[in-house]
Amino acid sequence: MAKQSNEELWAHSVIRSFWIALTGTIGVIIYIVVLAQDLPSIEQLENFDPDLVTRIYSADGKIIHELFLEKRVFVELDGIPLHLQHAVIASEDRRFRNHWGISLRSVARAIITNILALSYRQGFSTLTQQLARNLYDTIGFKKTVTRKIKEMITAIQIEKTYTKDEVLEMYLNSVHFGHGTYGVQAAAKRFFAKDSEDLSIDECALLVGLLPAPARYSPIRYPDKAFVRRNTVLRLMHDQKYITDAVYVEARSTDLQNIQKDQFKGVAPYFTEYIRRVLEIEDERLGVNIYRDGLKIFTTLDSRLQRYAEDAVMQSILDNQKRLNKRLFNDNEEFENLAYLGIFNEDTVRMMMEGELPLYEELRDKLLVQCAFVALDPNTGAILAMVGGRPDYVDQFNRATQAKRQPGSVFKPFVYTTAIDNGVPVSKQLLNQPVVLKVPKPEGGWENWNPRNYDESTGGLTTIREGLRRSLNLVSVRMVQEVVPAREVASTAKNMGISTNIRAVDAIALGTSEVYPIEMVAAYAVFSNRGVYSEPYGITKIEDRYGNILVEYYPKQEEILSEETAFMMTNLMQTVIDRGTGGSVRWKYNFYHPAAGKTGTTQGWTDAWFVGFSAQIAAGTWFGIDDPQVSLGKGADGTRAALPAWARFMKIAHDSLYYSKEEFQQPEKVQPFSICQVSKEKPTSLCPLEKELFIQGTEPTRLCKIHRR
Repeated sequence: MAKQSNEELWAHSVIRSFWIALTGTIGVIIYIVVLAQDLPSIEQLENFDPDLVTRIYSADGKIIHELFLEKRVFVELDGIPLHLQHAVIASEDRRFRNHWGISLRSVARAIITNILALSYRQGFSTLTQQLARNLYDTIGFKKTVTRKIKEMITAIQIEKTYTKDEVLEMYLNSVHFGHGTYGVQAAAKRFFAKDSEDLSIDECALLVGLLPAPARYSPIRYPDKAFVRRNTVLRLMHDQKYITDAVYVEARSTDLQNIQKDQFKGVAPYFTEYIRRVLEIEDERLGVNIYRDGLKIFTTLDSRLQRYAEDAVMQSILDNQKRLNKRLFNDNEEFENLAYLGIFNEDTVRMMMEGELPLYEELRDKLLVQCAFVALDPNTGAILAMVGGRPDYVDQFNRATQAKRQPGSVFKPFVYTTAIDNGVPVSKQLLNQPVVLKVPKPEGGWENWNPRNYDESTGGLTTIREGLRRSLNLVSVRMVQEVVPAREVASTAKNMGISTNIRAVDAIALGTSEVYPIEMVAAYAVFSNRGVYSEPYGITKIEDRYGNILVEYYPKQEEILSEETAFMMTNLMQTVIDRGTGGSVRWKYNFYHPAAGKTGTTQGWTDAWFVGFSAQIAAGTWFGIDDPQVSLGKGADGTRAALPAWARFMKIAHDSLYYSKEEFQQPEKVQPFSICQVSKEKPTSLCPLEKELFIQGTEPTRLCKIHRR
């Protein structure tokens, strides 16, 4: 009976064990099936599609900026040095070529080690498991049993889908190297400023040494730790026969060399931010993601002209800042109010304004001279260069495209354009005498204003040409009062691309309505382009990561003025540069290409402008303080504060790019006529003569009444 009882007990035990094992197996299978529900599908596994950097290129082929969430540039395996491939295998997964996604030997060793230590001491991730974790968010990054099982399942699927070389290629293009870089190409550029294929053995080992803990072993922050890790990787490569004794000794004795401390910040930051904002509108229309899709954005910017522009404005910034500093340092009351000296130390603020320390952000809108500069191709509207603020204090506010400032006298060409377009000859004379204007008061209502000429002069009858050459305010105001209504001037400005609200009052002639610098430059480009307006644009085409063109952009143009009016205005503004308020362009800055332009200064010297053009480039520059209540200082007019930057840029741009001295094309309907030098009428035989250009039909027909027999 006892024996039978023991046999029954043994049978029951076997059956119970079987059911327990079966239940456990079914439970494990169900658990794995449940885990597999949110793991990558076969389709996902078969379509390796990592986030890639979108690159912005200049017109001359330079990378000027990159857009990314994770900085990654894909490179094929044959573009990755064998030494780097060997370093990864030696350091991270020496049995990579032999296992099928999971190394059972490593699993067993890790389990035993962790059980004996009664804690988590050793992992067992293969390269394929790491790849699975890096590529698919659903796996997670927490050190849990669940994550490990997910890794293992996905790793097996990856190995079934791809060859070993393909797995290695994907791994090396997805792994994190620190400082926001993913993949060997991005890491090589970040740390060594070179392509991955040009990495030396010690550089390969250094990068691989980062992988276990990129932050801890950063060669930028912790060079000593990075050095030790690099040599550990070299030793592993040597132990596994990937490198010889001689190579090992030489590589490990090499110091950490040429590590790039500073990350590439890009060229033309204001322009690339302008492009980014345009792309954020376009990406929805095109169905792309500018931060993930590895696009190539080709722009109109010329990196050489951009460099010239930044150098030119910076020189003028420093000159203007010195003048501002001198004025404020000599006016204790104004300086104390603007610099908040009750809060900030005076000596510290002085040092900051003199460039010895960065200026407090709270003081920049009142104490820093700021600038805007735009250069366009007048024939197409392509943006060639853009500076939206001080190059040494880059911020998010692009003054070239976002700052609305009073244009002062650079607005006057709209007045003269309206007159000429309505058949008024340039010999038309107006009194250069005081006038009274009604201007709105800030608190409401109107008040009288008596504008004056900048040089305080008055005079008798003065021609349109002379009025513009000398930038006579009184003549310009009389133009609006007596020749062309303010509403027509406002309409002309709008037709020429000015989008801001231009108030149709008599003071319109003096540029009291705010404008954007880029729109002023585009408007002046109409004169150079024979009356055709070209909308400014910065992108020429967008390609996907495979080189397929997604979209191309072309100039948007519209004929606004007759070519005769455009030429006459160009000719008038040539007088400004050749022998008017812009004359220093010639005699001081030695820019002798055919060019036209206009200075601008606002009341109280708060804004200084110069806008002008040649046949090849239209450019404009503005200088002022962000707070329009703060003056640049007495005498800081367009000629002194803004013209130098324009002149320096135009000279070096035309000389360096070998632009020819191209004359503006004179239409057939514009012809020179002899007129009386005094009366500006049709001359008699007794009149002293001068030559003047007229659009046919506008030349004087009345005989001079002064010089008669």
